[in-house]
Amino acid sequence: MMLSRRAVLTGASAALLTVPLSTAALPQSADDDPYPLPPFNYSKIPAPFRPATVAYTGRQWPGTIIVDTPNRQIYLVQQGGTALRWGCAVGKDGFRWAGLADVGRKVMWPRWTPPKEMIARVPEKAKWANGMPGGPDNPLGARALYLFQNGQDTLYRIHGTTDPMSIGHNASSGCIRMINQDVEDLYRRVPIGTRVVVLAEGV
Repeated sequence: MMLSRRAVLTGASAALLTVPLSTAALPQSADDDPYPLPPFNYSKIPAPFRPATVAYTGRQWPGTIIVDTPNRQIYLVQQGGTALRWGCAVGKDGFRWAGLADVGRKVMWPRWTPPKEMIARVPEKAKWANGMPGGPDNPLGARALYLFQNGQDTLYRIHGTTDPMSIGHNASSGCIRMINQDVEDLYRRVPIGTRVVVLAEGV
């Protein structure tokens, strides 16, 4: 199910002022994490996609997740006119979407089941038609936030990745990818029910 572009709040993208104020604290893996993550070398990726605290002057409530699709950045609005920012990867041409959603489920090291449409495009993924167990080789990475609309799973996720060099690119089939260490940080900060605003190209 696609989220309607009409659901995007007009002018929201103009409220994101990506002026770094400080580097966001790196997360600590949960005590029950079966695959604790090592530190990530952020010098491998351009500065706009590294964790930072930035100024925010928009209308979204603290606790809201904003995905800035054109700039391939994701924000978590904070109190006091700031937001936490991370880099992300978004959908390839023909797979991008925009709209409103809520975090309906949170999973550590999620299982991945490719949708039928993906298997039709990439037949070799049929071997995982019944699901690939979570773990370091799973394309959903260390954490996944499942995006719901009106109580229904949209099949889109904010999730980790086995390909951190894809961050900052249009690389996915519609999901929003983050570096594993970054999605772990976001995962521990937001509860189920968190509002997610995905901004369209050109908004």
